[in-house]
Amino acid sequence: MHADRTSTTRFPVPVDAALRSAGWQPGRWDIKQAEYWADALRGHESPAGHQHAVFPAAVEAWAEFGGLHVTSTGPGPGRQIAPAALHFDPLHGLHLARTLGDLGRALDTEVCPLGEESDNRALLAIDAEGRVYALDHTGDWFLGPDIDTALNTLLSGTAPVRLTTA
Repeated sequence: MHADRTSTTRFPVPVDAALRSAGWQPGRWDIKQAEYWADALRGHESPAGHQHAVFPAAVEAWAEFGGLHVTSTGPGPGRQIAPAALHFDPLHGLHLARTLGDLGRALDTEVCPLGEESDNRALLAIDAEGRVYALDHTGDWFLGPDIDTALNTLLSGTAPVRLTTA
């Protein structure tokens, strides 16, 4: 008897395939690298005195996905926009402590860098509740209430929701 390939996977098949081809697998956990990034971010202060917030949701995301270069392996152009190429390395946001602090205040939470969308240089960020965002030259975008949803949004080419100030 063979295994049912449509059975319970954490991610939709194309997202799972993209993550696995980048080196991710269930149970991946590099806490040593995550702690290195946490220390690097905590130790950085902008010239104006801005510092990064570091919290468990960020460290957990780094431990599981940190260092991965992920590109969509699915066919076609994406549902609504081109699927993203991602690099999970929070140091892409090292010099954006003020920007992330401002976003966190606007959202009434703390926000920390997660990595970047490689094609358009958008910064990926995560908040203390685990919600994921992208920040680019066109604005700030909500990618999902958790890392799994955000990965599906990014790798399937689903258009994110623009954050607006009311």
